[in-house]
Order: sequence, then C-alpha cells, then structure tokens
Amino acid sequence: MRRKTPLQIAVLLSGSGRTLQNLIDQIAEGRLHARIALVVSSRSDVLGVARARQAGLETVVVPRARYESDEAHSRVLVALLERTPVDLIAMAGYMHLFRFPESFRNRVMNIHPGLLPEFGGPGMYGDRVHRAVLAAGARESGCTVHFADDQYDHGPVILRRKVPVLPADTADTLAHRVFFEECRAYPEAIRLFAEGRLTVKDGTVTIAEDDADA
Repeated sequence: MRRKTPLQIAVLLSGSGRTLQNLIDQIAEGRLHARIALVVSSRSDVLGVARARQAGLETVVVPRARYESDEAHSRVLVALLERTPVDLIAMAGYMHLFRFPESFRNRVMNIHPGLLPEFGGPGMYGDRVHRAVLAAGARESGCTVHFADDQYDHGPVILRRKVPVLPADTADTLAHRVFFEECRAYPEAIRLFAEGRLTVKDGTVTIAEDDADA
C-alpha cells in the first residue's frame, strides 16, 4: 500500500556517497516515495558530505576518530537520531559497527556488495569484497540488503541480487556490475519497508504480496 506521506530516512555514510546519490536520484525521479531527513557522516573529508550538502540535505558530521570505541560513537548517533523524526535508518557505505537500542531494531538497513553470509564481516568492504570473491574462484557474486544487528554484515536478509563472475573479471569490473544491482536492490528494499510489506520473525524476513497485485 502506497504511503500518503513520504518515508522519512536518515542515511549514515563514511565515504563517497554513491549509494546516497542513488537514493537522491531515485527520490527526485519519483521512483521512491521517501524523503532524506538527515545525513550523518563519520568523516568530514569525504565526497558523501559534499553530495549531501549539494542536494540541500541536512548534514551532520560526527567524526568516529574523536571517540574511543564504536559504542561511544554510536551513543552520539543514537541521541541525534532520536531527536530526528525518521522511519528508517539506511547505512550507505557506513564503515563502523552501529550499536543501536532495541527500539531501532528492524528499522536499520544495510547494503553489502557481496552475497552474505559469504564475504562479509569486519574489514570486508568495497574492493576487498570483490578481490576476495575472485580469489575464492566464486562463479557468482552480487549484493545483499539486510536489517542490521549488533554484528558486521549480519541480520535478517531482505533482498539479494546476483551477478555472474566472468573469466576476465577484475575487482573493478565486478564492482561495476555489482553496483548496478545495488542501485536497484536498495531502493526496492526501502520501498517494501515503506509499504509495510516486510515482516521479521525468528530472524527471517517475509515479503507480503503487493495489494495492487492481489
């Protein structure tokens, strides 16, 4: 069921903001009925901050380097997010473990450039994932959208999108193919959330049929 009001999203990032830009574009083109209410970056010197500000989005930098632990950093983020009326928190290249309260559970999404549970966990991000896929001789890769929990790249899986690994692939060519699927999968998962079609039970996500198709 289509929402009457846009889904309010907070985006957490640490890098270039490619995923943020994809969401900005999807919203601007009318493909995603949402509004980015807040962007939080763990670094000030990244392109993601510039992208957010160029789009006129409220942007806050909370440097991870100022805090002794992910837990301490997370407490500041949680306090900030609790003051901002958002429905969903979307991690978009956020490089740290986000420790959040039970009230946030199943409202924090992440996208990973690999087919979890393989090729995930601490230190597995960006080209490191694609190099690991190639080194393992895997025949396919892809991306995973999931609800986050208290571990890296872990939590109930919402969507996976697969791509073949080609004989001539490099980390760059594989990354390009996977990112194309990321640009489709994340908006789709957010759309399902906005439509109230995601249910989590015993760590498994069930997707309800679209009312329009019933």
